Amino acid sequence: MDDREQPFLGDGRIVAHVTSVNVSAVHDFSKSPQREIELLEGLGVAGDAHCGTTVKHRSRVKRNPSQPNLRQVHLLQSELFDEVAQNGHPLRPGDMGENVTTTGIDLLALPRDTVLRLGETAEVQLTGLRNPCWQIDNFQQGLLKHMLGVGEHGRIVRKAGVMAVVRRSGPVCAGDRVTVVLPDLPHQRLEKV
Repeated sequence: MDDREQPFLGDGRIVAHVTSVNVSAVHDFSKSPQREIELLEGLGVAGDAHCGTTVKHRSRVKRNPSQPNLRQVHLLQSELFDEVAQNGHPLRPGDMGENVTTTGIDLLALPRDTVLRLGETAEVQLTGLRNPCWQIDNFQQGLLKHMLGVGEHGRIVRKAGVMAVVRRSGPVCAGDRVTVVLPDLPHQRLEKV
C-alpha cells in the first residue's frame, strides 16, 4: 500500500465499506438493492440503464448523444440518510438512484480522479458531483432543498453523491471494503458533471 491509499477515513475507527449495491434496467428515479452488481470496465454497471461508453442520462442524450459517459456509476454516502431523516425525509439505499451506497467515507470531500477500490478487484474513478435536480422533489416533496447547502466561501454544496467511470471490472456487494487512492497533487475539487 502506498501513501496515497487510505482504507480508513474519518475518525480512523471506521473502515469504509459498501452498504448496498443497486441497479435498474430502466430510467426510474430509484434503483433496487441487489445481492451483487458487476462493474464493467469503461461501461458501468451490468444491466443498469446508464451502462455504456456514451452518455445515457436522458437530458444529456437530448443535448449530445455522442458525449462520453462520465456518469457510469453513481455513489452516495449513507451518512446523508441520517441527515435528511432529521428533516422528515426517510431514505433507503437505492432511493436516490445510486448504484453503490457507502459508509465511513466522505465522498464529497474527495478530489476529482480519486480511485475507489470496491472489494477485491473493481475500481472506479471519480469524475464529479451529481447535480441535484427537480426529480428529487418528485420523489419526496421538499427533499431537494436538503440536497444543496452552502459551504466554505459561500460555495454551493451538492450532497446527492458522486459520479464515476469504471476503471477495472469486478463484482461488488454489500460489506466490501472501500479503499481510497488519491490522485497525484495538485488535487482538483469535484465539480458537477
